[in-house]
Amino acid sequence: MASIWQYANPKKFIQTTDRVLPWISGMAVVCLAVGLIWGFFFTPEDFRQGSTVKIIYLHVPSALMAINAWLMMLVASLIWIVRRHHVSALAARAAAPIGAVMTVIALATGAIWGQPMWGTWWAWDPRLTSFLILFLFYLGYMALWAAIENDDTAADLTSVLCLVGSVFALLSRYAVNFWNQGLHQGASLSLDKEKNVADVFYHPLLVSIAGFVLLFIALVFLRTQTEIRARRMRALLARERLQ
Repeated sequence: MASIWQYANPKKFIQTTDRVLPWISGMAVVCLAVGLIWGFFFTPEDFRQGSTVKIIYLHVPSALMAINAWLMMLVASLIWIVRRHHVSALAARAAAPIGAVMTVIALATGAIWGQPMWGTWWAWDPRLTSFLILFLFYLGYMALWAAIENDDTAADLTSVLCLVGSVFALLSRYAVNFWNQGLHQGASLSLDKEKNVADVFYHPLLVSIAGFVLLFIALVFLRTQTEIRARRMRALLARERLQ
């Protein structure tokens, strides 16, 4: 069986992702269309939250992806630190703007959902606050990449930042478990079936989550290809300046 490290070769990575991107993108579109249409138009209103509960089909998937995008960046950064594969560093860089957008969607939809439930658009709730800090880490990560001209130095420093920010990614996921106070409800998805949302909301939610996951993978592949080509271009320009 071929080693997974063969995909650390930029040419091999681009060739492979070029083949799978159309399929992943197509599946993402289908899952998002089915999940969101099913959730918004073919599920009943909740007896307590009314129609506002339907924002769950945007809020929960985006929140999950905001956290898991950072964890994916953590894994890619660790690979860079240990094995010095440029594709992993560039994949982490490619994922950051996507994760930041997911965090913004989660914060915005959470505010829209929370206002009629809590009577306020924002509260310094443990999970909300840790999510806001996670967003600031995303901004800092992207700014650090942009501020440093040498790609290897930027990859080293952003990898360290990614390690530190992972604490807040985990806090964003488990803040409700760490602190009992706060307005935010418990997790909508759980291994304990009794803690899950009702099945009528649960199944379209799973489809929406699948759509967000596939969309994230497709965008990361596409943006990583772009980062690889941009790095090649910078290397060629630097070589020309030396001649």
